[in-house]
Amino acid sequence: MFMSSNAECRYFEIFKSKCLFSGPRFSQEPADQSVVVGERVVLSCVVFNYTGIVQWTKDGLALGIGEDLRAWPRYRVLRILDVGQYNLEITSADLTDDSLYECQATEAALRSRRAKLTVLIPPEGPVIEGSPEILLTAGTSYNLTCVSRGAKPLSTIEWYKDGIIVEGAHTSTGVLADRKRVTTKSFLEIQPVDTDTGRNFTCVASNLAAQLGKRATVTLNVHHPPTVILSIEPRSVLEGERVKFTCQATANPPIMGYRWAKGGVILDGARESVFETTADHSFFTEPVSCLVFNAVGSTNVSILVDVHFGPILVVEPRPVTVDVDSDVTLNCKWSGNPPLTLTWTKKGSSMVLSNSNQLFLKSVSQADAGQYVCKAIVPRIGVGETEVTLTVNGPPIISSEPIQYAVRGEKGEIKCYIASTPPPDKIVWAWKENVWEKERGTLLERYTVEQSRPASQGGAVLSTLTINNVMESDFQSTYNCTAWNVLCLSLSDISFLSIIHVSFSDVVPVDIIRSVFDLDVASVGNINICFMPISLCLKYGVCMFMAVSLSQI
Repeated sequence: MFMSSNAECRYFEIFKSKCLFSGPRFSQEPADQSVVVGERVVLSCVVFNYTGIVQWTKDGLALGIGEDLRAWPRYRVLRILDVGQYNLEITSADLTDDSLYECQATEAALRSRRAKLTVLIPPEGPVIEGSPEILLTAGTSYNLTCVSRGAKPLSTIEWYKDGIIVEGAHTSTGVLADRKRVTTKSFLEIQPVDTDTGRNFTCVASNLAAQLGKRATVTLNVHHPPTVILSIEPRSVLEGERVKFTCQATANPPIMGYRWAKGGVILDGARESVFETTADHSFFTEPVSCLVFNAVGSTNVSILVDVHFGPILVVEPRPVTVDVDSDVTLNCKWSGNPPLTLTWTKKGSSMVLSNSNQLFLKSVSQADAGQYVCKAIVPRIGVGETEVTLTVNGPPIISSEPIQYAVRGEKGEIKCYIASTPPPDKIVWAWKENVWEKERGTLLERYTVEQSRPASQGGAVLSTLTINNVMESDFQSTYNCTAWNVLCLSLSDISFLSIIHVSFSDVVPVDIIRSVFDLDVASVGNINICFMPISLCLKYGVCMFMAVSLSQI
């Protein structure tokens, strides 16, 4: 039976309530220790007041007696009898030394505490799978894998990118067959970009046996489509000037070629990194693009040219025809650079009606009909303008000199101008008992009527009654020019669709008006008015009836 040093006092004296030992006891017992494989370690054991046999056990197995333990060539007992020292020395520690050790004074039946000797093993040099260089594709994620084998305790792995620590790795471990050493794998997901070519990733594996760590490095070779920068010189040009485009590109693997296009149309013959041409206004809206390609893919970039040019008509205004009281929108669109100023005016007037692409006219009348000018000004570059015609449908508008002149015995002409949209369907001349209502022809032997459209009258119809061999009686008549269009046609049995205004320089015989127009007539002074139902007057507008006199010169 073994007894610890302080279990009892076999030999003692009682003096002032103290127990004084006089038998064997451990004054120093082995402690738990760690040793790096290959290094030396000493386990302490000092027995006080003992001269008998002392031995060491390893996991309960006696190692032998004496200083040199022949069965254990790396083990030796360091004995100093004077002080009772029996230390156990282990040289070149290896994994087999990783055990529990106990010092025993057999003759005194003494056992020390059990001491745990832990043998530390540094990891083998880590390995990054795919090293020394990994071929990757830009934009495609990849897991870098670092393997650290045979460490005890397990190793910790850290990652560095060009010397800067990288977080986010995850690990897995596996125990080896000896159940003591561990293999650690670390996985670092990366998203390679084109600029990562040549960058180094390093993994460092460390544990208590290799606190400075062991490292492995891999270099990235990232394949990527070309990275392109498209520049232009000069940045701003006048239309007609030369401009140079430069396509700067880097790629891995190397660039295989260039292709240029304008507005999506391939420019034949442009196959180099530089393209020169003469700029026109189309370069302002149709981008020039440079496509660069290699074995991995292609990259296409484009740029617009800041071309300064004068006004160019983009949307041609179209003539508009509307009825009276309608709302009208006229459209006109110009392009220019720098930004242009746009104005709408009516031809013959300087009043600006609009500064936008549209001119809106509300409830137009026949007075609004005519030419409208859409004008664009690009500062310091140029001016452009275009015209658009507004036609307002309405009853004919007749204009004529109330007194016209002729010479007796010669040919005389009486002119009547009819502005009408739509064009007049019928023009009638009446005087005395005579009525002329054919488009062209001769009435009686001395009278001829002709119609024309003089350019100076803006499209108005000129109806001319020609009198050959003017006689005295011709000066005694009043000549009436009457015109109407579809707006004055009857929808049923009504001869006219509006009141007919009659202006006379002399009284017109009422029977002529009745015979021509089949209307009721009343006279007020020297003005005769043709009457019809007021509801129709308000609905269909006005027809004009003009009477003129022929005076002798």
